[in-house]
Parts: sequence; structure tokens; C-alpha cells
Amino acid sequence: MRTRALFFTAGLLWCWMSFVPSMKLLAQTPAEKLQSLSQTLNLTSQQKVDMFPILKQEAPKLEAIKSNPNLTGAQKVMQLRAIHQQTDPQVKAILSPQQYKEWQTIRQHEIDEAIQRKMQGPE
Repeated sequence: MRTRALFFTAGLLWCWMSFVPSMKLLAQTPAEKLQSLSQTLNLTSQQKVDMFPILKQEAPKLEAIKSNPNLTGAQKVMQLRAIHQQTDPQVKAILSPQQYKEWQTIRQHEIDEAIQRKMQGPE
């Protein structure tokens, strides 16, 4: 019985730890998001300076899409991707190829999380 409890607790801890990075990446403010990205992508000081205006500019657009009740889930995904495509050339110019690859993974993860939340419905 103790072994079961230990495995259950370990499983819960593992699940929680796997969700912590995604929660950080879904930070609300551009500064919080930059902090999370800085740690995840190991950004240099100059990269942080260059990335902040991009994040700051897209934040209200992303929030407007996420909070628009008139858009379907598919429409929201399409609009999120459109915004990502607008800022993508700027980001690609700032990041190294490896950082950019990870950046793309993060962006896809954000879209996947939005879809998942939409499928779960309001809580």
C-alpha cells in the first residue's frame, strides 16, 4: 500500500512539474513572458532587449483574440498563427537557429494549449 501511495505521489509530482514550464510560457505580461523565454531559450542581454518590443506589441493582439467570444476555436487558432507569422521574421533575425527552433516549438505549444483549453470549455 505504501508503494502505491509513493508511486501515486511521484506521478502527481511529475505531472505538476511537466505543466510548470507551460504555465510560465503562458504568462500574461510581456515582461513575464520575456523572463520565461529568457530562461527557456537562454537569451543574451541584447536578445532580451530586442525581443521585448516584439512581445509588447503582440500581447494586446493575442489577448484580444483569446478573449473574443465571437470567434470559433478554429478562427482563434488561425488568427493566432497569423500574428505569429507577422512577428516571425523579426524573431528569426534575433535568435540563433537552435533558439529559433525552440521558439517555434513554444509557439506551437501555446496554440495546442489554447485548443485544449477550448475543448475543455469554461471551468
